[in-house]
Amino acid sequence: MRSVIYNAAKFSAAFLCSQSSRKSKSFISAASFHLRKMVHYLTEQRGRPNSTDYRIYLKTSDGKYISPFHDIPLYVADEQECGVPRKKLKTNEILFNMVVEVPRWSNAKMEIATKEPLNPIKQDVKKGKLRYVANIFPHKGYIWNYGALPQTWEDPSNTDKETTCCGDNDPIDVCEISSKVCVTGQVVQVKVLGILALIDEGETDWKVIAINIEDPDASSLNSIEDVRKIKPGHLEATVDWFKKYKVPDGKPENKFAFNGQFKDKDFAIEVIKSTHSFWKALVMRKKMKGDEIVCQNTSLCDSPFKCSDAEASAVVQAAAEYGEPLAVSSEGKIVFIYFLLFIYVFIILFIFILQWTNGTSLQSKRSFKLCRVISHEGRKGQMMPLHGFSNVHCTRILFH
Repeated sequence: MRSVIYNAAKFSAAFLCSQSSRKSKSFISAASFHLRKMVHYLTEQRGRPNSTDYRIYLKTSDGKYISPFHDIPLYVADEQECGVPRKKLKTNEILFNMVVEVPRWSNAKMEIATKEPLNPIKQDVKKGKLRYVANIFPHKGYIWNYGALPQTWEDPSNTDKETTCCGDNDPIDVCEISSKVCVTGQVVQVKVLGILALIDEGETDWKVIAINIEDPDASSLNSIEDVRKIKPGHLEATVDWFKKYKVPDGKPENKFAFNGQFKDKDFAIEVIKSTHSFWKALVMRKKMKGDEIVCQNTSLCDSPFKCSDAEASAVVQAAAEYGEPLAVSSEGKIVFIYFLLFIYVFIILFIFILQWTNGTSLQSKRSFKLCRVISHEGRKGQMMPLHGFSNVHCTRILFH
């Protein structure tokens, strides 16, 4: 019944938006914030998509603005609905909330803005330009739904005893490997399967491998070895992608701890617990420097950075109003053009090699058959012109 209501509401919203655009652009401006219904959360877009001022804020189902970094519980079991703890799940599996930043197959590098009030999701900017990841042949964009676990933090002042490198100052990253393509700002429930230790420019950058519990394969995937069996090649593609994704920007290939081997589920959960403890210390600090992570939140009663609903609302209202998307920058377009060009060249080369191989093979078979006939009739060594061979070549073939 919920899905029927949700789909009906979604259709109605789309219909009303299309009708309003025909009737009046002023109506679009008046309703410039766009909301997308999630399981427990809503998203509100501000600014113009494909611009540096574009932001996606999260709010609860009752309309209260929150930080996706600090207010969404790490553990699904800790979530509450209308102030009441959720019923215990009929499973011993530890489930985590994941905030989706980048949908699968997309190139725009969206991320939680850790140094902005309420930590909205924005597109990363490098040297004043929006950042897009290159297509790592033969892949298109990110090869999983990519995001982060809330209430985790890889502490840059802590040197990991396993990797001997410090943290990267961000929430821990997640590669969600289900078949469904999610949307930016969506909060999904996942179970952890393993973890990869990327060393990115000298910093530990853990990559959790997880699966959306609503995926048809979720019940069959319970370990990193299950991923190898049920999704062959997926882990190898993940290592290859992370190794090379910065090379088109002129940087060297990334390195990995543990020789690029994935660690198992139990190891991954211990890493997550560790980053959760670092996050707890972060939000309980009494003071915060100007260039540090913003810990503003609306739900952590013991945190000195807890703000009122009115203060949180003021942050969102101060952001630019939602507007029509800008055209994708030439850099974003050229990434896709290069990808299509690679595919085209690959297909042409493949066809050429296939035709050349088949032609050479057929020619060799004909020549070999003729040589056998000549040898059988006792004319070994006789100079005879064969198709595609000189007399010298023919003589060598006959004598050998």
